[in-house]
Amino acid sequence: MGSTIRFSRCDGQPVEGYLAEPHSTSAPGIVVIQEWWGLNAQICGVAERFAAAGYRALVPDLYRGKSTIEAEEASHLMSELNFGEAASQDIRGAIQFLKTTSDRVGITGFCMGGALTLLSLAAAPEADAGVVFYGCPPLEYLDASKIRAPIQAHWATQDEFFPIATIKPLEEKLMAAEVSFEFHRYLAHHAFANETAVGPHRIPQTQFDPVWSAQAWDRTFRFFGRWLG
Repeated sequence: MGSTIRFSRCDGQPVEGYLAEPHSTSAPGIVVIQEWWGLNAQICGVAERFAAAGYRALVPDLYRGKSTIEAEEASHLMSELNFGEAASQDIRGAIQFLKTTSDRVGITGFCMGGALTLLSLAAAPEADAGVVFYGCPPLEYLDASKIRAPIQAHWATQDEFFPIATIKPLEEKLMAAEVSFEFHRYLAHHAFANETAVGPHRIPQTQFDPVWSAQAWDRTFRFFGRWLG
């Protein structure tokens, strides 16, 4: 099991986060970025999954202790988040924290966290690789010329939050900036890799898909294995 820790942002302000570690504290690191729900049990489980695979996984608490199971409140919490500051301060600070003992550190995120993964790759030159799960920021806020790390991304063709037609311009922007990337598309809905997106209480636009989730996770581990070791 992981534990709550405190680390410093780039400006020195303290931030809490959930850290899951394998037996070796010198293992590669991965910063895991939350969905719009906050730092909840599901995203901590993602960190534990990475730790079981041999990575030090840190989830920065971007909402400062707040989380929810209600979509309306989640939307409110997300709207109050300064994405630029979260990427350049909180997430970059988490990368720098992991780099004190890990030679290589990657970033991954889901939904809101996917969008923040892209922004963080541009804001944090220390990042060595990034994996995006169905999330993209408005492209006018993404400076692809600053991205140096390779990217893998997983998109759902039935996604109503991030329509698949909007992903082509992202590809074109990354190509123009000569960013190394690989995009995968799945016949699935938003949050297809979130095992809690099931049952009558899920948001109607989301649906967990165990088959596509397993394939996306396999590709993710292969990608991080290649770039992080």
